[in-house]
Amino acid sequence: MLKSTEDILKLIKSDEKMMEIIEAASTLNLPDWWICAGFVRSKIWDALHGFHERTEAQDIDVIYFDKTNLDEKAEKELEKQLISLMPDIPWSVKNEARMHLINNLPPYTSSVDAISKFPETATALGVKLDKDKQLVLTSPCGIDDVLNLELKPTPHFLHTRELAAKYEERILKKNWKVVWYRLRIHHIHSDFSR
Repeated sequence: MLKSTEDILKLIKSDEKMMEIIEAASTLNLPDWWICAGFVRSKIWDALHGFHERTEAQDIDVIYFDKTNLDEKAEKELEKQLISLMPDIPWSVKNEARMHLINNLPPYTSSVDAISKFPETATALGVKLDKDKQLVLTSPCGIDDVLNLELKPTPHFLHTRELAAKYEERILKKNWKVVWYRLRIHHIHSDFSR
């Protein structure tokens, strides 16, 4: 039964492939780096559904925060390095110091700030190895929703009608309930007329 951050970390540590992926990403020595989103969320949901096989990931999201080099080419070079280490992994590397431009938002202050602005609370998660090679988890929106199989928007996605619409579109497109049938999806029914 998963009840705490420690339980989540134990779950990930027990998955050799996940640890191999995390260790590969750590070799890049990126500033403020995390492997985030579905990499963590899907493992938790798989465990809570009693799946013995890992659900296939569309991509492995490695993020970092580096204001000194905002060139997208740097991200592509980092992806190439990771592909050379683990060619069977669908790597995606993004510098969150520039992603606010893509998302049309004010600048993020860190990778964790960017994670807090992901669409769903259950996806706003990241793991990495710290400087002592210990596995750590960040969960700026908490872990309750992911552990309770609740799909809710992060507070950020409740700010405007446009963001709320993006959240709803994403829920529809991802269709996660087909795989993780016990999910409870929360839709945004707020009044954005003000």
